[in-house]
Amino acid sequence: MNMYLTGDAASDALLDSSPLALLLGMQLDQQVTMETAFAGPEKLRQRLGTLDAATIAHYDPEAFVEICRQTPAVHRFPGSMAARMQELCGIIERDWGGDAEAIWTAPTADGSAPSGAEVLKRLKQLPGFGDQKARIFLALLGKQRGLQAAGWREAAGPYGEEGSCHSVADITDAETLARVREAKKAAKAAAKKA
Repeated sequence: MNMYLTGDAASDALLDSSPLALLLGMQLDQQVTMETAFAGPEKLRQRLGTLDAATIAHYDPEAFVEICRQTPAVHRFPGSMAARMQELCGIIERDWGGDAEAIWTAPTADGSAPSGAEVLKRLKQLPGFGDQKARIFLALLGKQRGLQAAGWREAAGPYGEEGSCHSVADITDAETLARVREAKKAAKAAAKKA
């Protein structure tokens, strides 16, 4: 399934082909539009010439902030998000052999495949991934990237529900994008009334 998160063919193609790009896009998805967040990895790839965890982790921090700040900026808050991306990439390099996908595919200590609950636990240990973001990303992996971890829907909570329209995990085309936006708008309106 092709990703449909940015409206830009090159950015969506990178999200399709690079687990690191998808993870960084999700990390960036706060206080900016979804399209801006998930287009960030393609901006980095163009500016760095690669999208590699070790390259990002070891990049000079000040120079990396400048790369993130270039117009159009990678994020509304280039300094703090640059530091957070470098921290994430350092963890991927150190704990997952430089392979972002290993976070959701690497076997557990006993050699078994990770369950949905285990993948959720791993995601929640990453910088910028609180409970909600980790559940949304788990649902995105299950719904659009073919994650087969047992119990992933349950671990993802409402974001894992089949046919839901709660988050980026449910966006596959213009129609589902509109439904998710409408659901978010209704949820915000309901929260204001409460």
